[in-house]
Amino acid sequence: MVETKKKVLVVDDERAILTVLSIKLRISGYDVVTASDGGQAIGLVESTCPDIMLLDVIMPGMDGFEVLEKVRATSRLPIIVFSARPENAQKALSLGANYFLAKPMDVDEMVRRIGRLLGQKN
Repeated sequence: MVETKKKVLVVDDERAILTVLSIKLRISGYDVVTASDGGQAIGLVESTCPDIMLLDVIMPGMDGFEVLEKVRATSRLPIIVFSARPENAQKALSLGANYFLAKPMDVDEMVRRIGRLLGQKN
């Protein structure tokens, strides 16, 4: 039986962060889908059925908190929220995030958290 790769949706308005996370996640064996704004993220949750979402808080238009609320209204999709403002942690967790990481984040730690949330052996 061939095991299919887990799909990670990465949402951030900063192109450099999308690129770095995408490369690291692909090297770590994941399929990666990216979104650069909240509206696009909501559409991709519905159309691509990711296994987990990595979600930045501070974005123009629909911010990460709004995305989190919309996704949580209909889904238990594991979500790791990250932000340059550590004070956003409590709100993110209270809205249903599974985990919070402060920027700049340790990309290896992000990969470990993804594996734990998806029940994979690290």
